[in-house]
Amino acid sequence: MEMDTSKGISRKGFITKGALATFGALLGSKIVFGEHLPADLAPIGLANVELPDALKGKHPGLIVLNDKPWNMETPPHLLDDEVTPADRFFVRNNGQMPPAPQVSTWTLTISGESVVKKTVLSLAELKTKFKVYTYQLMLECGGNGRKEFDPPAQGLQWGLGAIGCARWTGVRLKDVLAYAGVKSDAVYIGFLGKDTHLSGETGKAVISRGIPVKKALEDETLIAWAMNGQDIPLSNGYPLRLVVGGWPGSVSGKWLSELMVRNKVHDGAKMSGHSYRMPRFPVAPGTTVPDDMLDIIESMPVKSIITYPATGATFARSRVLELRGHAWAGDLLVSAVDVSIDFGATWQRSVLSPPANRLAWQRWKASIRFPEQGYYEIWARATDSKGIAQPMVVPGWNPGGYLNNATHRIAVMVTA
Repeated sequence: MEMDTSKGISRKGFITKGALATFGALLGSKIVFGEHLPADLAPIGLANVELPDALKGKHPGLIVLNDKPWNMETPPHLLDDEVTPADRFFVRNNGQMPPAPQVSTWTLTISGESVVKKTVLSLAELKTKFKVYTYQLMLECGGNGRKEFDPPAQGLQWGLGAIGCARWTGVRLKDVLAYAGVKSDAVYIGFLGKDTHLSGETGKAVISRGIPVKKALEDETLIAWAMNGQDIPLSNGYPLRLVVGGWPGSVSGKWLSELMVRNKVHDGAKMSGHSYRMPRFPVAPGTTVPDDMLDIIESMPVKSIITYPATGATFARSRVLELRGHAWAGDLLVSAVDVSIDFGATWQRSVLSPPANRLAWQRWKASIRFPEQGYYEIWARATDSKGIAQPMVVPGWNPGGYLNNATHRIAVMVTA
């Protein structure tokens, strides 16, 4: 068991009714006395739940949040690699994954009011007509950390594991847009994928979000077909997906089949209402916020995680603990990561590495000595290049439970 005393039992107590219902559905039975199940424990019976073929390659340590649709998160200690392996990359679905596609017949259509010429490209043409690029890019669900909000916010109750930073290969979106031609009145680029709606209704979009033209034209915004030098796993978007680093992962459309050059803010599925939108002003927890007072989320906030050790670890006092983790800051750089073992009374500056390229996360390391035996919490706090640091408490309650970037804390025991 991984017991995170900062983000599990001490704050939330026991598992939510929504999570109980999900686990019960996966197990095919009510979980008797489930209200007593600690928040950070999943029923061991889930180890025997049959995963679909598209998910069987995932690491067994990933946590299944639900199965309709399938969503899985990665515990922080499984994110210790500098480049996230495909089997440890989180899975975020809004609908049902498509069946394994026929790559030879896969096409990408560029359409919309502000495209000069409607264009259809095969996957083979994408790979041969344009220069190929590889970037390591950070993807994070906008709702990562949602389970920390109180009162609870609607949506998947993510812990800290809806993140990953893989190496993506493909062509730049801006090169494909230049090939099709973009009119001067273009405002937004929307996308459509091949996933299917949970209702089963044919032709109903599951998610169709987008990004402003300025973001679309950045060098690192890719139409990708490879992840870490291999085909992207089906659960992560095979055979083609958008990868838009630094912004909520919902704009990085999977199973990409169409791009729409719009002369207005894209109005597809999950672009309106409370979806991926934040209140324009601070609100009291539990407040109902009108749709017209919500703004679309763009760059993600500064954040860090501790990837070694796992919370709950035990160490001898004589040992120097080589602490490590990652930090990121949306469109910005991280300027510093500080760690504390005395509940924030003092802070120690870590050694921070530069990103592999723009919009990749940054590795940090720190050597920690413990003055005596006992229980400790290790806190990590990142600061971005504008001087904004992670808050110590969950910030900015909002109806969608987005953008929680509170300081990561783990618990360790130190023996004599």
